[in-house]
Amino acid sequence: MHFLDSILFLASAGGGAVSLEGLKPDLNFIDWSILAIYLAFVIGIGFALKKYNNSAEDFFLSGRSIPGWVTGLAFISANLGAQELIGMAASGAEYGIMTSHFYWVGAIPAMVFLGIFMMPMYYGSKAKSVPEYLKMRYNEPTRVFNSVSFAFMTVASSGISMHALADLLHALLGWNYYVSLFVTSGIVLAYVLKGGLSSAIYNEVLQFFMIVFGIAPLAYIALKDVGGWEGLVAKLHASPQGQGALHSWAQTGGTENPMGVPWYGILFGLGFVLSFGYWCTNFAEVQRALAANSMGAARRTPIIGAIPKMLFPAIVILPGMIAYGLTSDAVATGYTIPTNASGALNYNQVLPSMIFHYFPNGLLGLAITALMASFMSGMAANVTAFNTVWTYDIYKAMNPDKGDRDLLTMGKYATVFGIIAAMGFALVASNYNNIMSILQLVFGFVNAPLFATFLLGMFTRRSNAMGAFWGLVVGTGSAMIFHGLCFATGNAPGVKGGWISPLIEYPKEMSQGFWVAIVAFSTTFAVNALISCISRRDKTDEELKGLVYSLTPKQVEDNDPWILRPVVLGTIVFIASIILNIIFW
Repeated sequence: MHFLDSILFLASAGGGAVSLEGLKPDLNFIDWSILAIYLAFVIGIGFALKKYNNSAEDFFLSGRSIPGWVTGLAFISANLGAQELIGMAASGAEYGIMTSHFYWVGAIPAMVFLGIFMMPMYYGSKAKSVPEYLKMRYNEPTRVFNSVSFAFMTVASSGISMHALADLLHALLGWNYYVSLFVTSGIVLAYVLKGGLSSAIYNEVLQFFMIVFGIAPLAYIALKDVGGWEGLVAKLHASPQGQGALHSWAQTGGTENPMGVPWYGILFGLGFVLSFGYWCTNFAEVQRALAANSMGAARRTPIIGAIPKMLFPAIVILPGMIAYGLTSDAVATGYTIPTNASGALNYNQVLPSMIFHYFPNGLLGLAITALMASFMSGMAANVTAFNTVWTYDIYKAMNPDKGDRDLLTMGKYATVFGIIAAMGFALVASNYNNIMSILQLVFGFVNAPLFATFLLGMFTRRSNAMGAFWGLVVGTGSAMIFHGLCFATGNAPGVKGGWISPLIEYPKEMSQGFWVAIVAFSTTFAVNALISCISRRDKTDEELKGLVYSLTPKQVEDNDPWILRPVVLGTIVFIASIILNIIFW
């Protein structure tokens, strides 16, 4: 489960959990066969790669031997959870093309920035994890602070994915919830435990193609049924809400803003703080690039991942827009978005209901398998990130004399422990309808202040250990205080905000989350910068070589074709995202 996805997933249904009751598909032999073959294949990949895990570095970082195109697809697949598929389709139905901000503004610029500017420090420093880089740049307390918070975040994320998948299988296929939880957890455990990060990465590539081929046909079939793009535009223009569904920026400066976030909140809150905080400091993503077989491949990894990410609105947002268009003309189309008990549209059911409405057997099995693959890719990404951080940044920090064999053994124990802990969190999550809101807050508390720390650490020599540590502490605390003072319209004071005093009101939980992250980032940045300026530097330029951008030798890529050089490739991708924003302005 990933946090940018969580924001939309929550907002699209006002905080409600996914309810798929009443949407049970009629699966036949071919559908079950596709699902069974896929599950056997992912386990087989883990066993096939077992022989290549002879050291801790092989298990945690694939021996830094994976080609760039593979790590690039794994990079994006690790983020492509079924929550994103369901949540983005839901938001496509509710907000239209404005949902694309989470791709063209909230992902692409940060992915390009990571590849061009930050990967030389990550990869060149030989850090095995993001917290280890913090130790090298700052000190041990800063590393420990981030290690503990990140370990909790990965376990929580995995647990939410497990719960969502088990709930999906229970609702759609009638499987017992607890059996579903154990089976899916056991499958992820089997291929990660046997094949380590290599198994997770190659399975994520497989899962990427499963997701694309399982879900992409829906957009084509549904768009053809609605009369093509012109037919969709006509149906959307038939309703007041639908008229704004074809614009990404035009309504962000006025009062009729369906997302409740003004343009400056989108640019700074999403496009800078949340986006860069997630893509540039989340080890579950960065770990894929660290497994690449060269510096050039590591730098290209997030940029290669940005290419399909840029095109994914056509796969996940378009079906939601079509669903709204069909609902506005339900008499002619025979389709309506499912409703909840109160009669309101349940946007979370858009993608499953559209799949069951359009897909025949065979495609139906492929789509359900794709949903399962997307859940499992997110689970595996978090588990492999957890076992690496636990082993190198917590266990080895307490036992510095442990050798390679001991670290490899602990990594496998950590994998088992991480899965079990995530299962426990899944059971906790099953008791809450608004767990996505909690995860959104965790992202604002953890990643936003962490990005401010990295920004100062990687691009200034002056930032020091005292400033970094207290910046993180005060920044995280300020996020908690601000959350206790603000709330979203319609929410009572409590876990969703206002628990100190409900003084600041926001129209949507989404905008509230943006501002919590902005406060956390800004406070961390200011405290870090102030303390670092009034206290002495604790590292010389020589000690910071390879850790600060201005002191890192510039990469020479004369052996790569010019089109594959990170700066060239990243510039092309960035310009393409700007063009898409202009087209759908």
